[in-house]
Amino acid sequence: MLAGEASGDILGAGLIAALKKRFSAVEVRGIAGPRMQALGAESMFPMDRLSVMGLVEPLKRLPELLRIRRTLRENFLADPPDVFIGIDSPDFNLGLEEALRSAGIPTVHYVSPSVWAWRQGRIKKIARAVDHMLTLLPFEADFYREHQVPVTFVGHPLADEIPLDVDVLAARQALGFSPQDEVVALLPGSRGGEVRLLGPLFLQAALWCYQRRPNLKFVLPAASPDRKVQIEQQLTQLPGIDALPVTVLDGNSQQALAAADAVLIASGTATLETMLMNKPMVVAYKMASLTYAIFSRMLHTPWVSLPNLLAQRELVPEILQNDATPEALGAALLNYFDDPLLGDRLRRAFTELHQQLRRDASEKAADAVCKLLHS
Repeated sequence: MLAGEASGDILGAGLIAALKKRFSAVEVRGIAGPRMQALGAESMFPMDRLSVMGLVEPLKRLPELLRIRRTLRENFLADPPDVFIGIDSPDFNLGLEEALRSAGIPTVHYVSPSVWAWRQGRIKKIARAVDHMLTLLPFEADFYREHQVPVTFVGHPLADEIPLDVDVLAARQALGFSPQDEVVALLPGSRGGEVRLLGPLFLQAALWCYQRRPNLKFVLPAASPDRKVQIEQQLTQLPGIDALPVTVLDGNSQQALAAADAVLIASGTATLETMLMNKPMVVAYKMASLTYAIFSRMLHTPWVSLPNLLAQRELVPEILQNDATPEALGAALLNYFDDPLLGDRLRRAFTELHQQLRRDASEKAADAVCKLLHS
């Protein structure tokens, strides 16, 4: 089992727990984060070595990534597992899966690459590499069926975990906010490159909002100790930011989201979590100019955020690349405070999507793995 980042570690841990209910002994090795390791998974390399972003940036780390993949391939071929499960990280996992499958090792890929959105030619490689695809979103499964790739829509574990009614008051009390406070959560991403590009932008947008609505308060959950250090450095370097009432947390993103009235967030898995927490959001993203130029030309969908993709319409604003200025982000955020009905409509739509994704994902994923093994 191989997970390349924090979201994959969550999925892997849920799947390991579900598999342990079905087998008297389960041995997991590969690459694992802390949640998977807590359930006994052996990590042969640190998970954060795979956490790279973009199209161009991974090239700088290519020799190391190829060495890690080669070592894993040799290990698994010498001592074959009953099944290999690649969790997300498709650029790393699919090549490994193809090599293992050609040697007779059953392969599962958990979390569909965004092949329906861009680089659709990858479906041919996926068909060669994967015995069974597990998708988190319903429209993804439809795409694989059209291309005759065995697939199961399992739903999303976060939809199972997060209640339909979030306890806002308890979260606010825990973070020191009052019921009357107007709170904005800032989530500039979990990777160093994301925080480097989006951290200062989000803080400047927060300052822009605060200057116009001085009763606002802000909370920023850092995804890791390294990201917290990075954010705290940015807070000391940006002019005027020392006046901003912002609380930086060690992780604890769900509590920050629960306490918030609105959220400014980097595009990615966290937008799904925010939707499931029923919070109005503004989605933003920036990447290296060359990466964005390549990516934008390959995109086959008008949206990048998961709430909009699930709804197949624009539920939340997406403000990307050069359009993502402090003023644009701030104005979109303040819309939620100026027009409460806007947030109410979003919350109703989010609840409907939440219910669609509640499928007991880890159990369904484990059932699909067992069916593959028994076949």
